[in-house]
Amino acid sequence: MKFGSPLSAELSQKYKRKTLRPRKGDSVKIVRGGFKGIEGKISRVDGQKGKLFVEGVNREKIAGGTSAAPIDASKVMITNVNLDDKLRKRRVQGE
Repeated sequence: MKFGSPLSAELSQKYKRKTLRPRKGDSVKIVRGGFKGIEGKISRVDGQKGKLFVEGVNREKIAGGTSAAPIDASKVMITNVNLDDKLRKRRVQGE
């Protein structure tokens, strides 16, 4: 499945692109939905469904306890890009 998340204004200007595929370790801000305004790092990405799991975003279970709440990739804005991977760094920076 192909999916992406919009970049913040300064990252969009810096990398000369509007969207980027989110990855584990990227920092995001949720811009729509019930968790709007929450910022955190991506802890897991579900590539099949296009969902992200952000640290600190949990849902209460009916039987008690909590579980990580899936967030759609289009509902977040990437605020900081993890460039530890050399291939991703080359692709993002356009080298």
